[in-house]
Amino acid sequence: MSFNQETLEEMKVLSCFDLANLQTGIKVHSDATEAKIAATARLFDKGLVSQKDGGYLTERGQVAAEHLQHLSGLLN
Repeated sequence: MSFNQETLEEMKVLSCFDLANLQTGIKVHSDATEAKIAATARLFDKGLVSQKDGGYLTERGQVAAEHLQHLSGLLN
């Protein structure tokens, strides 16, 4: 299994969310890198975040972010 650059960028965006406080969202500003803006838009299209520029994690996004956090903990 390998991850392409787009998937890695999406994982970076998911890792920005604070799972301890789900009422804290993120905002990806227009001066962010093109890769981060595109990754956030893809997460929105996949139903993982509530807004095209970030917003909050959806239920599905929360599960994905939790899995990412567990994987990161295992690898680090």
